[in-house]
Amino acid sequence: MGASRRALVIGGAAALATGCSTGQTTANPPTSDTPTPKPVESTTTVTVASKARGRAVKVITMAPDGHAPGGLPKCVALHGRGGDANWMVSLGVQKFLTEVVRAGVPPFAVISVDGGQETYWVDGKPGDDPQRMLLTELGSIQAAFGISMGAFGALRFTRTRKDLKAVAAISPALFRDWPNAKAKRVFADQAHWEANEPLRHVDEIAGVPLGVWCGASDPFITVARALAGRARAAISSFTPGAHDESYWAGVLPEVLSFVGKRISGTA
Repeated sequence: MGASRRALVIGGAAALATGCSTGQTTANPPTSDTPTPKPVESTTTVTVASKARGRAVKVITMAPDGHAPGGLPKCVALHGRGGDANWMVSLGVQKFLTEVVRAGVPPFAVISVDGGQETYWVDGKPGDDPQRMLLTELGSIQAAFGISMGAFGALRFTRTRKDLKAVAAISPALFRDWPNAKAKRVFADQAHWEANEPLRHVDEIAGVPLGVWCGASDPFITVARALAGRARAAISSFTPGAHDESYWAGVLPEVLSFVGKRISGTA
């Protein structure tokens, strides 16, 4: 098997491409001169200049073990507050992705990218627009999921990308009113929050299959239930758990199965 190769262009309309070729088998046993096949590179990391964010960002692409990312459908994964692209890696996304694919879900790749630690994935600061980065600099994306602040961003992204095949919101950090949103010191003013708040625009994601997961002890459980109800979520799960990594890691296999089945059309 030839080595996989990956190239990503950020700042334009093109993005991930990976090639993988398989050598021919022969009836003759291998000799000492036969090259040792190199393993498929399932996870790749690059740091690139994002025009939309006005800075360098890290982009991590994870495929299931044994699969190269190029040619696979892509799902973008948006990290929570205080995180970065490595956040999804530390939660075990690649491991869980491998597990669900081995269990029968068609293979796909997950892209994790730096969205800013407290941006809520919106254009809160001049020259820094994470939504524009998602829309114009990551190439072809077929689905999205996010955790906490990232769920806010994934839902905002879906309003523009109504062709997505799935969106999943985990412990969605949403706000019923301006005082609660204002306390985050992210939004420029009330109008800016209202323009971006997913709960105020649930009709704009109609038609995109939505999954909502939230722990019963999570402070966002009320808004998560409201989102699932108003948006008529395809799947909603409210089980014991808090707003923490233990809960998120516990539901990731369900989330990845939900996304993968809908990307492939097998749901």
